[in-house]
Amino acid sequence: MLLFLIRVIYAMVCVGTIVTFVTLDALPEPFGSNRVTSFILLLLASQIVSFLDILIPQKRIDVVSAIYFGLLIGFMLSWLTNLALSPVVMGNYRPITLMLSNLILPYLCVTLLLQTRDKFRFIIPYIEFAKEVRGGRPYILDTSALIDGRIADVLETKIIDAEIVIPSFVLQELQDIADSSEKLRRNRGRRGLDVVSRLQSNTNIEVRLHETRPEEGKGQSVDQRLVDLAKELGGAVVTNDFNLNKVASVQGVDVINLNDLANCLKPKHLPGERISLKIVRPGEASGQGVGYLDDGTMVVCEDGGGMVGKESEIIVKSVLQSSAGRMVFGRLPLPGDR
Repeated sequence: MLLFLIRVIYAMVCVGTIVTFVTLDALPEPFGSNRVTSFILLLLASQIVSFLDILIPQKRIDVVSAIYFGLLIGFMLSWLTNLALSPVVMGNYRPITLMLSNLILPYLCVTLLLQTRDKFRFIIPYIEFAKEVRGGRPYILDTSALIDGRIADVLETKIIDAEIVIPSFVLQELQDIADSSEKLRRNRGRRGLDVVSRLQSNTNIEVRLHETRPEEGKGQSVDQRLVDLAKELGGAVVTNDFNLNKVASVQGVDVINLNDLANCLKPKHLPGERISLKIVRPGEASGQGVGYLDDGTMVVCEDGGGMVGKESEIIVKSVLQSSAGRMVFGRLPLPGDR
């Protein structure tokens, strides 16, 4: 609405200014010979800017800044170059050097800034081409992290102050999963899409949907495209996919594994420590019983096969921790244990 009002006001100002111009008594030729035609042509010329503004609704400040400062620096270099060459270039050659420098140097400056705007920050007092994102570098979410859903809870704690990037090909994969004929797979896809909506509705989280062209990454897997995007943006991949974790690490891309993060926040259990546990089912080996702590950690009790459905005290023997999760191994207390 604000842009519409600005465009209307601009059009009204243009009409008033051009009417004043074409009604001047000493109007220069060829404007003075046909004032109506001059008014129409000048009005159309003034509205080309509005037409281009409407035609290109999505504008990036780094692109606009690169073009603006590229032209500014290019013409400044052209002026300095011609000033330095004035004692050397004589006669009819001076207009040629002026024309060539005014054509070549602005073009080189604009293309240089456009090609390098994402690789370094060209700073002019209080102005920088690269957008300064929160946290310094973005976090790219993969499909498994969105389906898992814990990332939304982590971000709501405000412990991560960074831009969250969701690539368009990840959204497409979630859509394909949500359209699956298999009920479990369909529910997983819908859960991932719900997590995306939840992140976008949170005003405390900076979420950006990164659009990629269909031809980009053609023939590559989603995991490899995520790794390539992380390299391009200088960010880290957020996932709980063990294979993606390994692939990204091999290629030098930082990975935040949600399982590792969850394991770090779980309470530690040392060998010899006693914990209260309800055995809920038999284990895979004979005589084993399996229970779960409040945080979801699975506990395997060696002698707990006969304690299924009962609450018991378990003595911790060892703890196995990996990116796939944490397991606690224990046994029932013996009469000689204290």
